[in-house]
Amino acid sequence: MLAIFRKGLAHPPEELNSPGAHGGIKKPAAKQPHEILRDFQSSHPTTAFSATFSGGAAIASAGNGARRSLFHQRLFCCVDDVYCIFVGRLDNLSSLVRQYGLCGKNSDEAVLLIQAYRTLRDRGPYPADQVVKDLAGSFAFVIFDNRAGSVFAALSADGELPLYWGIASEGSVVISDDVEVAKGGCGKSFGPFPPGCMFHSDGGLKSFERPMNKMKAMPRVDSEGAMCGAFFRVDSCTKLNSMPRVGSAANWTSMAD
Repeated sequence: MLAIFRKGLAHPPEELNSPGAHGGIKKPAAKQPHEILRDFQSSHPTTAFSATFSGGAAIASAGNGARRSLFHQRLFCCVDDVYCIFVGRLDNLSSLVRQYGLCGKNSDEAVLLIQAYRTLRDRGPYPADQVVKDLAGSFAFVIFDNRAGSVFAALSADGELPLYWGIASEGSVVISDDVEVAKGGCGKSFGPFPPGCMFHSDGGLKSFERPMNKMKAMPRVDSEGAMCGAFFRVDSCTKLNSMPRVGSAANWTSMAD
């Protein structure tokens, strides 16, 4: 999977953006969004498909021909201008389909996630972290709400699937499950997306397993001794100042304190 968003659509942690040089080693040049998308499509010439948007966003999937196993499918879906790219599986998909009123419809994981997002965006009774925590299985996904200009991404806590993110040319944000795409597109300004966490373009990065704790950035150093983005982990010693708010105006767009 690949998602690219211009600066302003998403606001990742500043620690992802590495300094221009470290120890005299020149920082590899980050690429333009259209170059990253082109490289991704070239890597999957027969299976990749993508969508680009006038607001400065692009999402792409390598298709099931590139999936890691029979149990980790790749899905791409759009409903009412909300797009979802998904990798993995949800073990409780059937119960979630019933919960979100999708019985009798042709619903896979991507369709289900779009419905969950729309429910929370419009009238959600639960905080977003609880909804994501209720997803059982191994998964990575990115949702893009084209009308609202909102980005939402999450990675399961089991560590079974990789996900990376970084800063490309002109501050564009890149999210991909392919380390070579992230590294090639973002140079030294990339790192692993933390398992058990979710990211919203307005609310920032947050653990859905421990939503009351802040996230802490840890510098990454590559084999050449150069700064290379950051790791992020839950800071068990630092709590948020208030309980997460609940209500239709606070769920997906107000996940951070």
